[in-house]
Amino acid sequence: MRFTDVIASALGQIRANKLRSFFTLLGVIVSVTFLVAVVAIIQGMNAYVRENVAGAIIGANSFQVRRTPINFARFSDDEWRRAQRRPKIGPEDAALVMAAIPDAVAISLQSGWPTPQADVVWGNKTLGDALILGVTPAYQVVQDYRIAQGRALMEVDVAERRPVAVIGAQIAENLFENVDPVGRMIRILGEQFEVIGVNARKGRVLGQSFDGFVMMPITRFEMLYGRRNTTTVSVKMKNAVDVAPAMQRAEEAMRVGRRLRPSEENNFSIETSDALVEFWKNLTRVLFAVLPAVVGIGIVVGGIVIMNIMLMSVSERTHEIGIRKAVGARATDIERQFLAEAIVLATLGGAIGVLWGWALANLVASVSPLPARVTSWSVGVALTLGAGVGILFGVYPARRAARMDPVASLRAD
Repeated sequence: MRFTDVIASALGQIRANKLRSFFTLLGVIVSVTFLVAVVAIIQGMNAYVRENVAGAIIGANSFQVRRTPINFARFSDDEWRRAQRRPKIGPEDAALVMAAIPDAVAISLQSGWPTPQADVVWGNKTLGDALILGVTPAYQVVQDYRIAQGRALMEVDVAERRPVAVIGAQIAENLFENVDPVGRMIRILGEQFEVIGVNARKGRVLGQSFDGFVMMPITRFEMLYGRRNTTTVSVKMKNAVDVAPAMQRAEEAMRVGRRLRPSEENNFSIETSDALVEFWKNLTRVLFAVLPAVVGIGIVVGGIVIMNIMLMSVSERTHEIGIRKAVGARATDIERQFLAEAIVLATLGGAIGVLWGWALANLVASVSPLPARVTSWSVGVALTLGAGVGILFGVYPARRAARMDPVASLRAD
Protein backbone atom coordinates (compact mmCIF):
# COMPACT_ATOMS: atom_id res chain seq x y z
CA MET A 1 0.00 0.00 0.00
CA ARG A 2 1.51 3.31 -1.09
CA PHE A 3 2.16 6.10 1.38
CA THR A 4 -0.25 8.45 -0.42
CA ASP A 5 -2.97 5.80 -0.25
CA VAL A 6 -2.38 5.41 3.51
CA ILE A 7 -2.71 9.19 4.06
CA ALA A 8 -5.77 9.40 1.81
CA SER A 9 -7.41 6.55 3.72
CA ALA A 10 -6.62 8.24 7.06
CA LEU A 11 -8.10 11.57 5.89
CA GLY A 12 -11.16 9.73 4.58
CA GLN A 13 -11.79 8.18 7.99
CA ILE A 14 -11.45 11.60 9.66
CA ARG A 15 -13.91 13.17 7.20
CA ALA A 16 -16.37 10.32 7.73
CA ASN A 17 -16.35 10.90 11.50
CA LYS A 18 -15.86 14.67 11.81
CA LEU A 19 -17.52 15.21 15.19
CA ARG A 20 -15.88 12.19 16.80
CA SER A 21 -12.51 13.21 15.38
CA PHE A 22 -12.88 16.75 16.78
CA PHE A 23 -13.72 15.60 20.29
CA THR A 24 -10.93 13.03 20.05
CA LEU A 25 -8.47 15.84 19.34
CA LEU A 26 -9.81 18.32 21.88
CA GLY A 27 -7.18 17.49 24.52
CA VAL A 28 -4.34 17.88 22.01
CA ILE A 29 -5.84 21.07 20.58
CA VAL A 30 -6.24 22.73 23.98
CA SER A 31 -2.74 21.72 25.10
CA VAL A 32 -1.08 22.98 21.93
CA THR A 33 -3.16 26.18 22.01
CA PHE A 34 -1.98 26.84 25.55
CA LEU A 35 1.63 26.08 24.60
CA VAL A 36 1.71 28.40 21.57
CA ALA A 37 -0.18 31.26 23.25
CA VAL A 38 1.82 31.23 26.50
CA VAL A 39 5.16 30.95 24.70
CA ALA A 40 4.11 33.78 22.35
CA ILE A 41 3.23 36.04 25.29
CA ILE A 42 6.42 35.18 27.20
CA GLN A 43 8.62 35.72 24.14
CA GLY A 44 6.81 38.96 23.37
CA MET A 45 7.30 40.14 26.94
CA ASN A 46 11.00 39.25 26.84
CA ALA A 47 11.50 41.28 23.68
CA TYR A 48 9.36 44.12 25.02
CA VAL A 49 11.31 44.35 28.27
CA ARG A 50 14.59 44.21 26.39
CA GLU A 51 13.62 46.78 23.75
CA ASN A 52 11.39 49.17 25.70
CA VAL A 53 11.11 48.80 29.48
CA ALA A 54 14.82 48.59 30.35
CA GLY A 55 15.71 51.49 28.07
CA ALA A 56 12.81 53.59 29.34
CA ILE A 57 13.86 53.15 32.98
CA ILE A 58 17.65 53.41 32.70
CA GLY A 59 18.08 54.94 29.25
CA ALA A 60 19.60 53.71 26.00
CA ASN A 61 23.40 53.22 26.00
CA SER A 62 23.38 54.11 29.68
CA PHE A 63 24.39 52.78 33.09
CA GLN A 64 23.82 53.87 36.66
CA VAL A 65 25.97 54.28 39.74
CA ARG A 66 23.73 53.36 42.65
CA ARG A 67 23.92 52.87 46.37
CA THR A 68 22.24 49.45 46.13
CA PRO A 69 22.00 47.04 43.18
CA ILE A 70 18.96 46.54 41.01
CA ASN A 71 18.14 43.31 42.78
CA PHE A 72 14.48 42.34 42.72
CA ALA A 73 15.14 39.00 44.35
CA ARG A 74 14.91 38.67 48.11
CA PHE A 75 17.92 40.05 49.96
CA SER A 76 19.36 37.98 52.76
CA ASP A 77 19.49 39.75 56.12
CA ASP A 78 23.26 40.13 55.88
CA GLU A 79 23.08 41.53 52.34
CA TRP A 80 20.40 43.98 53.36
CA ARG A 81 22.37 45.20 56.39
CA ARG A 82 25.52 45.62 54.29
CA ALA A 83 23.59 47.57 51.64
CA GLN A 84 22.11 49.88 54.26
CA ARG A 85 25.58 50.65 55.64
CA ARG A 86 26.78 51.91 52.26
CA PRO A 87 27.28 55.69 51.97
CA LYS A 88 24.66 57.59 50.00
CA ILE A 89 25.29 58.67 46.42
CA GLY A 90 25.61 62.43 46.14
CA PRO A 91 26.93 65.33 44.02
CA GLU A 92 30.50 64.50 44.99
CA ASP A 93 30.09 61.04 43.41
CA ALA A 94 28.64 62.57 40.25
CA ALA A 95 31.70 64.85 40.11
CA LEU A 96 34.02 61.83 40.39
CA VAL A 97 32.26 60.05 37.52
CA MET A 98 32.27 63.21 35.37
CA ALA A 99 36.00 63.59 35.81
CA ALA A 100 36.60 59.93 34.91
CA ILE A 101 34.37 59.91 31.80
CA PRO A 102 34.82 63.21 29.95
CA ASP A 103 33.58 61.64 26.71
CA ALA A 104 30.13 60.83 28.14
CA VAL A 105 27.16 62.33 26.33
CA ALA A 106 25.52 63.23 29.65
CA ILE A 107 25.96 62.48 33.36
CA SER A 108 23.04 63.21 35.67
CA LEU A 109 22.09 63.01 39.32
CA GLN A 110 18.50 62.09 40.11
CA SER A 111 16.31 61.22 43.05
CA GLY A 112 16.04 57.49 43.49
CA TRP A 113 13.45 54.82 44.10
CA PRO A 114 10.79 54.82 45.43
CA THR A 115 9.72 57.89 43.51
CA PRO A 116 7.41 60.04 45.68
CA GLN A 117 3.93 60.87 44.48
CA ALA A 118 1.99 64.05 45.25
CA ASP A 119 -1.08 66.03 44.24
CA VAL A 120 -0.43 68.75 41.67
CA VAL A 121 -2.77 71.74 42.09
CA TRP A 122 -3.51 74.52 39.61
CA GLY A 123 -6.25 76.94 40.53
CA ASN A 124 -9.20 74.88 41.68
CA LYS A 125 -8.06 71.73 39.83
CA THR A 126 -6.11 68.92 41.45
CA LEU A 127 -4.35 66.02 39.76
CA GLY A 128 -3.45 63.24 42.15
CA ASP A 129 -0.53 60.80 42.35
CA ALA A 130 1.87 62.55 39.99
CA LEU A 131 5.44 61.25 40.15
CA ILE A 132 7.84 63.87 41.52
CA LEU A 133 11.40 63.68 40.21
CA GLY A 134 14.40 65.65 41.40
CA VAL A 135 17.04 65.81 38.66
CA THR A 136 19.96 67.69 37.21
CA PRO A 137 19.50 68.99 33.64
CA ALA A 138 21.54 66.14 32.10
CA TYR A 139 18.86 63.64 33.18
CA GLN A 140 16.70 64.91 30.32
CA VAL A 141 19.44 63.89 27.87
CA VAL A 142 20.00 60.49 29.51
CA GLN A 143 16.30 59.65 29.21
CA ASP A 144 15.98 61.11 25.69
CA TYR A 145 13.32 63.62 26.75
CA ARG A 146 12.33 66.29 24.25
CA ILE A 147 10.76 69.61 25.14
CA ALA A 148 7.45 70.23 23.37
CA GLN A 149 6.77 73.64 24.95
CA GLY A 150 8.86 76.11 26.93
CA ARG A 151 12.38 75.21 27.99
CA ALA A 152 14.24 72.43 29.79
CA LEU A 153 15.80 72.64 33.24
CA MET A 154 19.17 74.41 33.35
CA GLU A 155 22.18 74.33 35.67
CA VAL A 156 21.27 77.73 37.07
CA ASP A 157 17.92 76.28 38.23
CA VAL A 158 19.82 73.67 40.25
CA ALA A 159 22.43 76.08 41.58
CA GLU A 160 19.85 78.63 42.78
CA ARG A 161 17.29 76.03 43.96
CA ARG A 162 14.65 77.67 41.79
CA PRO A 163 11.02 76.60 42.29
CA VAL A 164 10.53 75.64 38.65
CA ALA A 165 9.23 72.46 37.04
CA VAL A 166 9.03 70.63 33.74
CA ILE A 167 5.87 68.55 33.48
CA GLY A 168 5.00 65.45 31.44
CA ALA A 169 2.50 65.54 28.58
CA GLN A 170 -0.12 63.66 30.63
CA ILE A 171 0.05 66.24 33.44
CA ALA A 172 -0.29 69.05 30.91
CA GLU A 173 -3.30 67.51 29.20
CA ASN A 174 -5.19 66.47 32.33
CA LEU A 175 -4.51 69.52 34.46
CA PHE A 176 -4.44 72.36 31.94
CA GLU A 177 -6.55 70.93 29.09
CA ASN A 178 -6.61 73.66 26.41
CA VAL A 179 -4.56 76.19 28.40
CA ASP A 180 -0.85 76.75 27.71
CA PRO A 181 0.86 75.47 30.90
CA VAL A 182 4.13 77.40 30.41
CA GLY A 183 4.37 80.23 32.90
CA ARG A 184 1.53 78.93 35.10
CA MET A 185 2.02 78.37 38.82
CA ILE A 186 1.29 74.94 40.32
CA ARG A 187 1.35 73.82 43.95
CA ILE A 188 3.12 70.71 45.23
CA LEU A 189 3.03 69.97 48.96
CA GLY A 190 1.81 73.55 49.47
CA GLU A 191 4.74 75.17 47.63
CA GLN A 192 4.46 77.18 44.41
CA PHE A 193 6.34 76.08 41.28
CA GLU A 194 6.47 77.79 37.92
CA VAL A 195 5.93 75.51 34.91
CA ILE A 196 8.81 76.30 32.56
CA GLY A 197 8.37 73.45 30.09
CA VAL A 198 6.32 70.49 28.89
CA ASN A 199 7.97 67.29 27.71
CA ALA A 200 6.94 65.58 24.49
CA ARG A 201 4.89 62.45 24.95
CA LYS A 202 6.81 59.20 25.53
CA GLY A 203 3.75 56.94 25.71
CA ARG A 204 3.06 53.84 27.78
CA VAL A 205 5.04 50.74 28.61
CA LEU A 206 2.97 47.75 29.79
CA GLY A 207 0.09 50.11 30.49
CA GLN A 208 2.24 52.38 32.67
CA SER A 209 2.37 55.98 31.48
CA PHE A 210 5.79 57.63 31.21
CA ASP A 211 4.23 61.10 30.95
CA GLY A 212 2.66 61.53 34.40
CA PHE A 213 5.58 63.25 36.18
CA VAL A 214 6.84 66.59 37.42
CA MET A 215 10.61 67.22 37.16
CA MET A 216 12.23 69.85 39.34
CA PRO A 217 15.84 70.76 40.21
CA ILE A 218 17.23 68.13 42.56
CA THR A 219 18.28 70.83 45.02
CA ARG A 220 14.68 72.05 45.26
CA PHE A 221 13.44 68.45 45.45
CA GLU A 222 15.66 67.83 48.49
CA MET A 223 14.18 70.90 50.18
CA LEU A 224 10.78 69.17 49.93
CA TYR A 225 11.68 65.53 50.55
CA GLY A 226 15.19 65.51 51.96
CA ARG A 227 18.14 63.67 50.48
CA ARG A 228 17.07 60.25 49.23
CA ASN A 229 18.80 57.06 50.31
CA THR A 230 18.72 55.90 46.70
CA THR A 231 19.96 58.95 44.76
CA THR A 232 21.45 57.72 41.49
CA VAL A 233 24.11 58.87 39.01
CA SER A 234 23.19 58.04 35.40
CA VAL A 235 25.73 58.03 32.57
CA LYS A 236 24.81 58.07 28.88
CA MET A 237 27.40 57.09 26.28
CA LYS A 238 27.31 57.76 22.56
CA ASN A 239 27.38 54.09 21.53
CA ALA A 240 26.56 50.77 23.23
CA VAL A 241 30.17 49.56 22.80
CA ASP A 242 31.37 52.49 24.94
CA VAL A 243 29.28 51.47 27.96
CA ALA A 244 31.48 48.65 29.34
CA PRO A 245 34.79 50.64 29.25
CA ALA A 246 33.02 53.64 30.80
CA MET A 247 31.67 51.43 33.60
CA GLN A 248 35.22 50.29 34.39
CA ARG A 249 36.45 53.91 34.56
CA ALA A 250 33.50 54.89 36.76
CA GLU A 251 34.22 51.98 39.10
CA GLU A 252 37.89 52.92 39.39
CA ALA A 253 37.03 56.57 40.06
CA MET A 254 34.50 55.66 42.73
CA ARG A 255 36.90 53.28 44.49
CA VAL A 256 39.67 55.89 44.50
CA GLY A 257 37.31 58.65 45.60
CA ARG A 258 35.97 56.53 48.46
CA ARG A 259 39.46 55.33 49.44
CA LEU A 260 38.66 51.63 49.14
CA ARG A 261 41.56 49.22 49.57
CA PRO A 262 42.13 46.55 46.90
CA SER A 263 40.82 43.88 49.27
CA GLU A 264 37.61 45.77 50.04
CA GLU A 265 34.46 45.18 48.03
CA ASN A 266 32.62 48.04 46.34
CA ASN A 267 30.29 50.04 48.58
CA PHE A 268 28.29 51.08 45.52
CA SER A 269 26.78 49.32 42.52
CA ILE A 270 27.12 49.95 38.80
CA GLU A 271 24.16 48.66 36.81
CA THR A 272 22.93 48.60 33.25
CA SER A 273 19.51 47.75 31.88
CA ASP A 274 20.74 44.13 31.68
CA ALA A 275 19.81 43.76 35.36
CA LEU A 276 16.17 44.47 34.54
CA VAL A 277 16.25 42.11 31.57
CA GLU A 278 17.85 39.38 33.68
CA PHE A 279 15.20 39.83 36.38
CA TRP A 280 12.46 39.33 33.83
CA LYS A 281 14.21 36.32 32.34
CA ASN A 282 14.38 34.73 35.79
CA LEU A 283 10.61 35.11 36.07
CA THR A 284 10.02 33.60 32.65
CA ARG A 285 12.30 30.67 33.49
CA VAL A 286 9.85 29.76 36.23
CA LEU A 287 6.98 29.93 33.73
CA PHE A 288 8.90 27.81 31.24
CA ALA A 289 9.60 25.28 34.00
CA VAL A 290 5.89 24.94 34.80
CA LEU A 291 4.73 25.01 31.17
CA PRO A 292 5.94 21.51 30.15
CA ALA A 293 4.13 19.91 33.09
CA VAL A 294 0.82 21.61 32.26
CA VAL A 295 1.12 20.88 28.54
CA GLY A 296 2.33 17.33 29.25
CA ILE A 297 -0.77 16.52 31.31
CA GLY A 298 -3.04 17.73 28.52
CA ILE A 299 -1.06 15.84 25.88
CA VAL A 300 -1.17 12.58 27.85
CA VAL A 301 -4.93 12.92 28.38
CA GLY A 302 -5.39 13.70 24.70
CA GLY A 303 -3.20 10.73 23.72
CA ILE A 304 -5.20 8.35 25.90
CA VAL A 305 -8.40 9.58 24.27
CA ILE A 306 -6.87 9.02 20.83
CA MET A 307 -5.82 5.48 21.78
CA ASN A 308 -9.31 4.64 23.08
CA ILE A 309 -10.97 6.01 19.96
CA MET A 310 -8.55 4.12 17.74
CA LEU A 311 -9.30 0.90 19.65
CA MET A 312 -13.00 1.55 19.14
CA SER A 313 -12.32 2.15 15.45
CA VAL A 314 -10.46 -1.18 15.23
CA SER A 315 -13.44 -2.97 16.79
CA GLU A 316 -15.90 -1.25 14.44
CA ARG A 317 -13.80 -2.09 11.36
CA THR A 318 -13.02 -5.73 12.18
CA HIS A 319 -14.86 -6.96 9.07
CA GLU A 320 -12.97 -4.44 6.90
CA ILE A 321 -9.67 -5.69 8.32
CA GLY A 322 -10.64 -9.28 7.49
CA ILE A 323 -11.49 -8.34 3.87
CA ARG A 324 -8.20 -6.47 3.44
CA LYS A 325 -6.23 -9.46 4.71
CA ALA A 326 -8.25 -11.83 2.55
CA VAL A 327 -7.32 -9.89 -0.60
CA GLY A 328 -3.61 -9.90 0.25
CA ALA A 329 -2.97 -7.09 2.72
CA ARG A 330 -0.08 -7.89 5.02
CA ALA A 331 -0.06 -7.32 8.76
CA THR A 332 2.41 -4.45 8.23
CA ASP A 333 -0.02 -2.81 5.78
CA ILE A 334 -2.83 -2.94 8.34
CA GLU A 335 -0.55 -1.65 11.09
CA ARG A 336 0.71 1.15 8.88
CA GLN A 337 -2.81 2.18 7.95
CA PHE A 338 -4.08 2.53 11.51
CA LEU A 339 -0.86 4.11 12.74
CA ALA A 340 -1.06 6.66 9.91
CA GLU A 341 -4.64 7.49 10.92
CA ALA A 342 -3.54 8.14 14.50
CA ILE A 343 -0.58 10.28 13.37
CA VAL A 344 -2.65 12.29 10.89
CA LEU A 345 -5.37 12.76 13.48
CA ALA A 346 -2.93 13.98 16.18
CA THR A 347 -0.94 16.17 13.75
CA LEU A 348 -4.17 17.76 12.58
CA GLY A 349 -4.98 18.48 16.23
CA GLY A 350 -1.55 20.09 16.62
CA ALA A 351 -2.11 22.25 13.53
CA ILE A 352 -5.53 23.39 14.78
CA GLY A 353 -3.94 24.10 18.18
CA VAL A 354 -1.27 26.26 16.51
CA LEU A 355 -3.95 28.31 14.74
CA TRP A 356 -5.98 28.67 17.94
CA GLY A 357 -2.84 29.59 19.91
CA TRP A 358 -1.88 32.21 17.33
CA ALA A 359 -5.39 33.67 17.44
CA LEU A 360 -5.45 33.64 21.27
CA ALA A 361 -2.03 35.34 21.47
CA ASN A 362 -3.16 38.08 19.08
CA LEU A 363 -6.40 38.51 21.01
CA VAL A 364 -4.48 38.95 24.28
CA ALA A 365 -2.14 41.45 22.59
CA SER A 366 -5.08 43.47 21.20
CA VAL A 367 -7.13 43.72 24.41
CA SER A 368 -4.29 44.08 26.95
CA PRO A 369 -0.86 45.73 27.23
CA LEU A 370 0.80 42.30 26.99
CA PRO A 371 2.69 41.88 23.70
CA ALA A 372 2.84 38.52 21.94
CA ARG A 373 5.20 37.05 19.37
CA VAL A 374 4.53 33.60 17.90
CA THR A 375 7.90 31.96 17.34
CA SER A 376 8.75 29.34 14.73
CA TRP A 377 10.27 27.01 17.33
CA SER A 378 7.05 26.90 19.36
CA VAL A 379 5.09 26.03 16.20
CA GLY A 380 7.60 23.30 15.40
CA VAL A 381 7.38 21.91 18.95
CA ALA A 382 3.58 21.96 18.77
CA LEU A 383 3.44 20.03 15.48
CA THR A 384 6.10 17.59 16.70
CA LEU A 385 4.08 17.00 19.86
CA GLY A 386 0.99 16.27 17.78
CA ALA A 387 2.80 13.75 15.57
CA GLY A 388 4.54 12.26 18.61
CA VAL A 389 1.24 11.69 20.40
CA GLY A 390 -0.10 9.95 17.30
CA ILE A 391 2.91 7.62 17.16
CA LEU A 392 3.06 6.92 20.90
CA PHE A 393 -0.63 6.27 21.45
CA GLY A 394 -1.39 4.85 18.00
CA VAL A 395 1.06 1.95 18.08
CA TYR A 396 -1.01 -0.32 20.34
CA PRO A 397 -4.31 -0.04 18.39
CA ALA A 398 -2.43 -0.44 15.10
CA ARG A 399 -0.66 -3.62 16.26
CA ARG A 400 -3.89 -4.99 17.66
CA ALA A 401 -5.52 -4.52 14.26
CA ALA A 402 -2.53 -6.11 12.48
CA ARG A 403 -2.65 -9.23 14.68
CA MET A 404 -6.32 -10.02 14.05
CA ASP A 405 -7.14 -13.43 12.61
CA PRO A 406 -8.53 -12.81 9.10
CA VAL A 407 -11.04 -15.74 9.37
CA ALA A 408 -12.40 -14.47 12.69
CA SER A 409 -12.51 -10.95 11.30
CA LEU A 410 -14.56 -12.01 8.27
CA ARG A 411 -17.13 -13.70 10.53
CA ALA A 412 -17.59 -10.50 12.55
CA ASP A 413 -20.77 -8.46 11.98
